[in-house]
Amino acid sequence: MTSRRVGLIGVASSAGTHHAGQDEAPAALRAAGFVERLRTEGVEVEDHGDLLHEVFVADEMASTARSLSTVLRVARAVSGAVADTLAEGALPLILGGDCTITVGVVAGAQRRDPGTGLLYLDGDADLATPATTSSGVLDAMGIAHLLGLADTDLARLGTAVPMLTDERLALIGYDETDPDTFSAEVLRDHPALVRFADHQVRADPAGCARSAVDALERHTSSLVVHFDVDVVDSRDLPLANFPHYGTGIPLAAAGDVLGTLCAAPTLAAIVLTEVNPSYDPSGDQLARYVDTVAAAIAHGLTHPRRPS
Repeated sequence: MTSRRVGLIGVASSAGTHHAGQDEAPAALRAAGFVERLRTEGVEVEDHGDLLHEVFVADEMASTARSLSTVLRVARAVSGAVADTLAEGALPLILGGDCTITVGVVAGAQRRDPGTGLLYLDGDADLATPATTSSGVLDAMGIAHLLGLADTDLARLGTAVPMLTDERLALIGYDETDPDTFSAEVLRDHPALVRFADHQVRADPAGCARSAVDALERHTSSLVVHFDVDVVDSRDLPLANFPHYGTGIPLAAAGDVLGTLCAAPTLAAIVLTEVNPSYDPSGDQLARYVDTVAAAIAHGLTHPRRPS
């Protein structure tokens, strides 16, 4: 049983979201034993500390891309850190932070391998754009930027525009009823996108995960795994920065999916997002998150699937 060496990077930023809180997640997850749990599970981890610390600041009310300059600065820093970690032969594991940091993770991985794709395990499809948004919150627009549907400098962070083609992206666990982040029209216009809505993942977590990896491996040479805690029904785990009650999947199912995704033989990076520790003053829910997520990541890394 072997495991890749992991370089852990904290990205303590809530710049791209609705309010402060996620910026405290990297410190809270470390304090809850996340790094120690990975090591206990057999993963070699080098903790590089926090790359930066950016706290949400309210932007102009009319802004359709709130705090864009700060979000872009964070994403650029993340891109450089991910590329450097990969160059050192380690697997970047990023503790966020809001979802906009994943744009930086993908950009950094593509600096090493332009054929990198994205497995996006998230309770939202994140297809809002500055032209369609009701909130102006950029972490509802990450996928739109990666696909080139949103036109800001964040969409031009990578080596090409769009940063992802349809067949190099899998959306897993999203809520089809969310009015701001989901767009049935976009999905109709992009039939090559691999997608499994939350109800499909609830019915067959492992099957959806395996199918997503298999589909992307035909069109990519490496893969980033994104895990947003809001894919978990907030009735089970009320940690998500923007709660999702009655949608998503149970925590145990999320762990099953995450473990399968992290076992992908071409895994290039893992990014964890959207935990808001202020919702859990007792620490009980953070402990459950650490137990499930660290175990899933460790299982994937120590039991990688053979290349197909």
